[in-house]
Amino acid sequence: MLRLFVGLELPQAIRTRLALLAGGLPGAKWVPAENYHLTLRFIGEVEGWRADEVDAALDAIEAPSFEIALSGLGCFEKSRRPHSLWVGVEKNAALLHLQRKVETAMQRIGLEAERRSYVPHVSIAKLDNPPAPRLSAFLQAHNLFRAGPVAVDRFVLFSSHLGRERAHYRAEAEYDLDRTGAWADEGA
Repeated sequence: MLRLFVGLELPQAIRTRLALLAGGLPGAKWVPAENYHLTLRFIGEVEGWRADEVDAALDAIEAPSFEIALSGLGCFEKSRRPHSLWVGVEKNAALLHLQRKVETAMQRIGLEAERRSYVPHVSIAKLDNPPAPRLSAFLQAHNLFRAGPVAVDRFVLFSSHLGRERAHYRAEAEYDLDRTGAWADEGA
């Protein structure tokens, strides 16, 4: 069984900028810089034959290259408790277009539809009951964070290998985006 997800790699310069945000927040378990990525679609555990289908479906996707920029910080909550700290991605029609193509491709090969709305972000820490005033102060202090633009000319199928301390991600396949095709927001 392979644990898979589809995402975008981030250049080292952006990873370094994100890593500078780590620290000063009790209850935060910081994501290592080498694991920073932007998820397009979590797939989960699949058999080898299904991984081959995923690869073929992703390889058939055609979309133009584009740029993204990271901006601001936020938290995801579960039962009104913050559990994940993230850096956001500025609104980007081309990114959403690519994400929808990936989602459609996964559904066409029989995977269940993603139930949650897509919120493009880069996770930077897992949170374990951080003091509310400290979390609020951290978010306010870094809310104007901005990095980019970042050229996106490919997307990646990653495998995730869970370890005792942290997960390790490995690029299993890369899929080029068309550098000649211009993105046109067609109301997609």
